[in-house]
Amino acid sequence: MLALAGTLLFCHAQAEGLNADRLGVLFNLDDAASRQVALYYAEQRAIPRENVIGIHLPDSKVMTPEVFSPIRTRVLDQLPAAVQSLALVWSRPYAVGCMSITSAFAAGYRAAFCQPGCVATPPNPLFNGDGWLPADTVGWWPAMLLPSADPALARALIERGKAADFSAPPGTLYLVRTADAARNVRAATYPDVALKLAHRLRIEQTSTPMERDTPDVLGYFTGAREVAELPLIHFRAGALADHLTSTGGVLEGGNQMSALSWIVQGATATYGSVSEPCNILEKFPNVSVLFEHYTHGETALEAYWKSVAMPGQGLFIGEPLARPYAAGPH
Repeated sequence: MLALAGTLLFCHAQAEGLNADRLGVLFNLDDAASRQVALYYAEQRAIPRENVIGIHLPDSKVMTPEVFSPIRTRVLDQLPAAVQSLALVWSRPYAVGCMSITSAFAAGYRAAFCQPGCVATPPNPLFNGDGWLPADTVGWWPAMLLPSADPALARALIERGKAADFSAPPGTLYLVRTADAARNVRAATYPDVALKLAHRLRIEQTSTPMERDTPDVLGYFTGAREVAELPLIHFRAGALADHLTSTGGVLEGGNQMSALSWIVQGATATYGSVSEPCNILEKFPNVSVLFEHYTHGETALEAYWKSVAMPGQGLFIGEPLARPYAAGPH
């Protein structure tokens, strides 16, 4: 009876989860690469035609709230009722004021989500929650940026997301300590991560400098301005990775490593902040929550969004529908 109950709960969670029918795909009408990648993604993921919406966006890294708000309103007016989450298929803009564009599309722009940056900001009502009907339950449309400026990279990202599906990949979750005291704060959670996830994943706690190849990486989490060992990291399809630092979500012209570097190296999803969050842990992914949901069959978008307690400043990047630990197509 217990086994049957567990199966029923899993099926219920899967039935409420994110799938192609519940994902809206937005692209920039003024950017040929954005359109091209969006249509390719919709084809590859069998996303309904009515879920794919073109919008006009400014050619800038950061949008003003005044320009953004009416655009979001028009998008929500056009979205089919079934849509619960969004893929934003462009590379810029990646921020709205001091909010990330993924969080601004999710919840709407509010200055409290990011001003001032070094204090607690409004909580994520989806943090570590069950199911996935955010638009219906809390009026949020959580979003993930699928960068399109380099169409070849975008296609590679889409292909690795598809390759990850139902693969239950073997490999290792790396929890990396650094000598950067301000950015190493997440290391205090690593023993708890290992305790909670050791029965599901091989976990290695290690420290920089990392001077050897790290093969078969399922996850890689560290805290640093720049990840010097990045060229030595070899990701499995579906792998998640990020570095806790102030401006990892600044994708152009920043003075710290861009989160996009993880995607270039082969990760399937990542995260970084677009404005100064300070090192408040709740503003960065909780690794145990992230992989608890991911290894229960949820998508990269669901798992990453459920892992950040205060997401207003955080940019979610990757292939939203990657689902390596699901039991099978549904």
